[in-house]
Amino acid sequence: MNEIRIVLPCEKFKSLKGRDLEALIKEHLPKVEEMLKAEREEILGEKVKALEEKLPEMESELEELREFYGKALRDREFMVAERNRLREENKELRKQLEEKKKELEKFHKS
Repeated sequence: MNEIRIVLPCEKFKSLKGRDLEALIKEHLPKVEEMLKAEREEILGEKVKALEEKLPEMESELEELREFYGKALRDREFMVAERNRLREENKELRKQLEEKKKELEKFHKS
């Protein structure tokens, strides 16, 4: 069994002299357990309260992120559509340029 050291003021030590310390500890153990349990519940209650206070802020940030992500998706879709439109337009312009070049080549050959 591990060793436990208890430091007491001199007056308290004198009052305990000659008493059965093991029985005294066993007698007070349930009170100590209750006290520790109450302290733990209080600490956990404070943590829960702090988390509950932070929850609306986190929910707000989450909603902002959803909105940002939604906008980013819409922007991406727009950009992809615009890129495809520009590719088609570029394809048409190249085709027209090639036709003009051929016409100019025919004109210069004649």
